[in-house]
Amino acid sequence: MATQKNRHIVIIGCGFGGLEAAKALRKAPVDITLIDRSNHHLFQPLLYQVATAGLAAPAIAAPIRNLFRKQHNVTTLLGDVIAIDATAQTITLESSSATASKVSYDHLIVAAGATHSYFGNDGWEQFAPGLKTLGDALELRKRILFAFEAAERETDSVLREALLTFVVIGAGPTGVEMAGTLAEIARHTLPGEFRSIDPSSARVLLVEGGPRVLQAMPADLSEKALKQLEKLGVQVMLGCKVTGIDADGISVDHTDGTTTSNRIQSKTVVWAAGVAASPLGKQLADTTACSIDRAGRVVVLPDLSVPGFASISVVGDMAAAKSHHRGLETSVPGVSPAAKQMGRCAAANIVLRLQGKPTQAFRYMDYGNLATIGRNAAVVDLTSPLGHFKFSGYFAWLFWLFAHIYFLIGFRNRFVVLLDWVSAYLSFTRHARVVVGSASANSAAKPQL
Repeated sequence: MATQKNRHIVIIGCGFGGLEAAKALRKAPVDITLIDRSNHHLFQPLLYQVATAGLAAPAIAAPIRNLFRKQHNVTTLLGDVIAIDATAQTITLESSSATASKVSYDHLIVAAGATHSYFGNDGWEQFAPGLKTLGDALELRKRILFAFEAAERETDSVLREALLTFVVIGAGPTGVEMAGTLAEIARHTLPGEFRSIDPSSARVLLVEGGPRVLQAMPADLSEKALKQLEKLGVQVMLGCKVTGIDADGISVDHTDGTTTSNRIQSKTVVWAAGVAASPLGKQLADTTACSIDRAGRVVVLPDLSVPGFASISVVGDMAAAKSHHRGLETSVPGVSPAAKQMGRCAAANIVLRLQGKPTQAFRYMDYGNLATIGRNAAVVDLTSPLGHFKFSGYFAWLFWLFAHIYFLIGFRNRFVVLLDWVSAYLSFTRHARVVVGSASANSAAKPQL
């Protein structure tokens, strides 16, 4: 813990922002306590690959203690933060004992990430799980694979069709990638393995309330992504607002001028439509009187600190941050490169404060966006020192593949993922298809890792 010489830095969350902040402070004269509710750092951009049996869970995760085994100024704690007291400069960890576990800090970096947002319809979660954790991915994997298993023994044609209808809600990168991969599983991975059903007859629907897929990308790339999805066999439903989700399917309103309602029977629904900041954002608002936006993100100052509390910084998906450059302010997107940059910026500003120097405003370096649709299909919107590049198709898919391998944590994970992808590409087979749990298409029980 903290000594007289070293200031004590507490970092909540070991996602992209928290990880980068801790690494950036490795040579600083500080003692760091890194707290996370799980024991691993997760590479979320590939989480859908675990959900669709393309990768095993350990391939995209790394034990936090192992990551910092050589950084001796870091102490790792496994725990769930339930309260922050900005005045006393303490945080409270959930404890099974009568005495609450408190940790004091000199500087606090909150990087607790985000969770699913069902826009006030929290009852939908049990029927349409999202994708934020390994637990989520394993649950989705079980639901997807058991849907085919249940269809194999179902004699009622209507129920069988519902079991073979997969709905993904939200056409951002996660939704597009999930839908494309589900279509590949049905058409390339499973055919020949069943006797009573034809897996390639499965329907994959991508439901989006907006006018196009991948709305953060240029319109021409969105159109190319749409065509690639349709080529894979995904039925894209644009301008459709979900009004209900239950165990038998979803209800949607088509908002194309004249509102019409539609019912889609499906036993497997995936939620990729919205995110909300960790509840710790509300905790900070209560203890500091700071502002939070509609998604629960903390409105931070230019240097990522909380107004009135310079000892607290908020980064990543929890921060409603602005990028400051040449007198202009632009909103920072909720993507992993932004979280990494905010983590490094918060760490650098802590060092500046310790040196008695003024802090620096955060500037986001936007390197572009990319998303994969399926086999040999992806879109890339790239910003580089050489200019702005937009491309799609096979070469975009290769770029996406190698970019994700490069940013994975650890040589072993890079090697395993590359090997699995090469094997899957050559054989059309997905080997991570082992699940644990009862043979129920929509069982609520969580699978074991």
